[in-house]
Amino acid sequence: MPKSKRSKVVSLTKVAKKTKEQKGALMQEVQLNVDKWKYCWLFEVGAMRNSHLKIVRKLWKDSARIFFGRGAVMAKALGVTPEEEHKMGLHTLAKQIKGQVGLFFTDSEPQEVIEWFADFQQPDFARAGNTASRTVILPAGPVMRHFSDPPEPFPHNEDPQLRKLGLSTTMNKGVPTLQTPHKLCEKGKTLTGEQAQLLKLIGEKMVTFRVGLISRWDAATGEVVQIPGGAVPLENVETNDDDDDAMSE
Repeated sequence: MPKSKRSKVVSLTKVAKKTKEQKGALMQEVQLNVDKWKYCWLFEVGAMRNSHLKIVRKLWKDSARIFFGRGAVMAKALGVTPEEEHKMGLHTLAKQIKGQVGLFFTDSEPQEVIEWFADFQQPDFARAGNTASRTVILPAGPVMRHFSDPPEPFPHNEDPQLRKLGLSTTMNKGVPTLQTPHKLCEKGKTLTGEQAQLLKLIGEKMVTFRVGLISRWDAATGEVVQIPGGAVPLENVETNDDDDDAMSE
């Protein structure tokens, strides 16, 4: 018998109970990792992309554990006061958990961690609201895709999309063509949705995914050390809207 397509009624009490149980499980998981590893690092991410964070997880899967997002849950797990902290000194780290940040647990020595994250950077496409890192001017002639090698012109069937995004193109031998140069974006100015989409279409990457180390907690001493120069520039810190698998892997 076919299943009914009618909407099912879900009890809000069940949803609330499940959410509470999930938070409790996540808190327990954070505390288990506090007990397991030598160091707990607090980090933030510039140009957050879930795909790049998964690369970090994969590269460190045998020697670290990462939790990202749900800052209130992480802070509560660590303990925000000396009386509540899970281990000595953790409340100092917990008080710094604001915005889109994560916890990185590892036994690797601090200098190794600092050097690794300083080197790990992944270029990516900008989004609406990001600041243009450079001025991009499309020259007169065929509109080219720069990500291909060698660059190729856009096919004729993509001309309507290019025009919708603000390019004044005409068709020349079946190729979308600009009669005059077009300034796509200007360095230092905020990108619109149309500009960000055009930059992606032509293959122009303007932001860099990187992890900024903020501070480190040492299990042996309970000391929390601030990391000089570790923070990500504010213009590169984005709202995390694509990391729904959130806390850990």
